[in-house]
Parts: sequence; C-alpha cells; structure tokens
Amino acid sequence: MAELSKTYDPNAVEPKWYQRWLERGDFHADPSSPKPPFSIVIPPPNITGVLTLGHVLNNTIQDILARRARMLGHEVLWLPGTDHAGLATQTALEKVLRKTEKLTRHDLGREEFLRRTWEWREKHGRIIFEQLKRLGCSCDWARERFTLDADYAHAVQQVFVDLHEKGLIYRGRRMINWDPAALTALSDEEVIPTRQKSIL
Repeated sequence: MAELSKTYDPNAVEPKWYQRWLERGDFHADPSSPKPPFSIVIPPPNITGVLTLGHVLNNTIQDILARRARMLGHEVLWLPGTDHAGLATQTALEKVLRKTEKLTRHDLGREEFLRRTWEWREKHGRIIFEQLKRLGCSCDWARERFTLDADYAHAVQQVFVDLHEKGLIYRGRRMINWDPAALTALSDEEVIPTRQKSIL
C-alpha cells in the first residue's frame, strides 16, 4: 500500500482532475435541459492586470454556489468574462508604454494604440482565465465573454438609449473629477478626495 504524503501537493492532483472535468464537459450548461436553470454571470475582472485575493474570494464563493446547484440537480451556467475597464486599461497600457518605450498614446496614434490595447486584452484576458481555471472555477469556458464583444456592447448601448428616452439618464451641469493628463472625467472610485482651497 502506498504511503500518504505528509503534505498536500496541489500540482500532483488538481490539474489532472480539472482537465478530466473539462474533457467530460462537466461545466457546460445545456440550454435545452429540462433541469431547473441556475446561472451566475461572473462580475468581470478588469483586464488591467491579474486577479487579486478579493477576486479569489469572490470566485470561490461563486464556485461553491455553482457546484452546490449542480449537486441539487440544476442546469448550471456560470458565465466567465472580463471587463475592458476603459480608462483604467488605457492608463495601465500608457504607463507600460512610457516605462518601456518612452512613448505616449499620442506618439503611437489612434490605430496603433488600439491595436496594442487589443493585444493587451488578449494577453491579460488569457492570464485571468488561466488563473480562474487554476483555482478550479467551474465556469462554462465555451461561453467566455468580454464587455466589448459586439453583441454585448450593442445590448448595453440599447439599454442606455432606452434609459435615456425614459429620462433616467440625462445630461446636466455637475461637478466632475477631471483628469488633465488623460483628458477625461474619472469616476469617484478612481480618485482620492483631498480638501484644498481653490476657486471654481
């Protein structure tokens, strides 16, 4: 009889089992299934870098919910995706450009900067999905989404237009957080407020 190791070696166990689950299609949701549906849309991590411990905790909880629902007989769709995070991704890429090539997005021009942004998205999106797989997340990997996918972006635009037509989204004169370097407005989450005397 083989002796049990004194310590757990995840590399000796987890990749083999995860690959087996993928090959059997254990995480694939069947839209024509008679089972009661259960779905989670992953809060998409930004493609600005890699997953944090907060992402790990959040995705662990979602995985527990998805696996429990499967055990209870539900047809489970856990939809994985990533978020383009517009300005945050632009800022991260510009920082790398300045550091590695001493260039700005203006030096590159719009088309080249967009091309490099899509390269960034491919690289970091792949890293994020590999991290989620390494965590053992039971997502339906055949349905990966990105917030700039054409049909997804169209749906968001349509909802935005509908809300505008209902008067729920409108233009108005408001205080904003203007970033003079990026030449754009920032959300409250992206600034650190400090009190200072000045003139409006």
